[in-house]
Amino acid sequence: MQAFLPADILMPRVDSMEKWAVIACDQFSSQPAYWERVRETAGDAPSTINLILPEAELGTPQEAAHTALINETMAKYLKEGVFQTYAHSFVYVERTLESGAIRKGLVGMVDLDAYDYASGSTSAIRATEKTVVERIPPRMRVRKDAPIELPHILMLCDDHDKVLLEPIAAGKETLPKLYDFDLMEGGGHITGWLVQGKAVDDFEARLADYTAHLGEKYKGLPGVPMVFAVGDGNHSLATAKACYEELKKAHPGEDLSSHPARFALVELENIHDEAQVFEPIHRVITHTDPSAMLKALEDWCAPGGFPVEWYIGQDHGIVYLDKARSQLAVGVLQAFLDQYLSEHPGEIDYIHGDADLKELAAQDGAIGFLLPAMEKSQLFRGVIADGILPRKTFSMGHAREKRYYLEGRAIK
Repeated sequence: MQAFLPADILMPRVDSMEKWAVIACDQFSSQPAYWERVRETAGDAPSTINLILPEAELGTPQEAAHTALINETMAKYLKEGVFQTYAHSFVYVERTLESGAIRKGLVGMVDLDAYDYASGSTSAIRATEKTVVERIPPRMRVRKDAPIELPHILMLCDDHDKVLLEPIAAGKETLPKLYDFDLMEGGGHITGWLVQGKAVDDFEARLADYTAHLGEKYKGLPGVPMVFAVGDGNHSLATAKACYEELKKAHPGEDLSSHPARFALVELENIHDEAQVFEPIHRVITHTDPSAMLKALEDWCAPGGFPVEWYIGQDHGIVYLDKARSQLAVGVLQAFLDQYLSEHPGEIDYIHGDADLKELAAQDGAIGFLLPAMEKSQLFRGVIADGILPRKTFSMGHAREKRYYLEGRAIK
């Protein structure tokens, strides 16, 4: 069985898709006012805000009450016929971003038996960054009794030749259009087309051929090639995996090969899509001796290494980090910082903007490292060769460009 498959996709039958679709639960976690506006916008209309638990509510008095209400509302929506099922289908998606770029995706389901988020995994689907297991239980409390799932997971393929999604895009005018609307709260525009029948068969044939030739793509690279990487929503996918593993433990010896909990709905995107922008996440260390840190970093450098700019007060320069230590500059730097800070004083922070990094590095007792943007082709090679990448390796676009909840799937 392939790792990415067509699904029985649930689509809402509602008067307002704008009120239905809301952004991923892990966004704006420190801005409860954002979520208050979302609830005001949705009002009494059917909306995914009633089917998810925003992380802004984690640890609050309303968390438990909302978790119970989510499952009740899911059951209510199912009973009232809010959803229509499109069997054995994909949904081809085009998301128009604030920049005007159009990001292409394909909604389908992944086989959780082909996914492992552990470091050193050799599975077909792998996490790109370390999974924080403490973040899984709150999500499990929502999913374990839920009759349906709504994904915000973005999964990536390393399709440089654009043989998987792009043929669907080229023929989209022949497909039935499912939705076409503006997303709330500045999320841009989204359009979706139903992919069924021969279009599904053709995609699966292309995916089988793509998968069969992975060894040629990563020839000479240490490690086992992978088919897909989780670009966003890894903790949600890890939660689906944890719930599925619990189900297997509770039903030893039973055939669960076709159980809906074995699968999880995701949106597949091509890392080489022109609209995919990987932004670097810089490092600043405060309350440390910056000169001593820079001196210690010399042992991690080598001629011809990754160039990384450093800033101390008004001074700055370039270090060349040893490429033999990692496929990525951030891999070398983060390993050094983890080791150094375990033995010396200092506090690390992760900064997105170049100007913000330089301003913070101008403080007394601070040093900043301005990392280069990761090349798209480095992501898969880094995970295959080095295992899970260092935390805060890259950011896939801005907060409002994350996936909105829209399609669903039954998991009971």
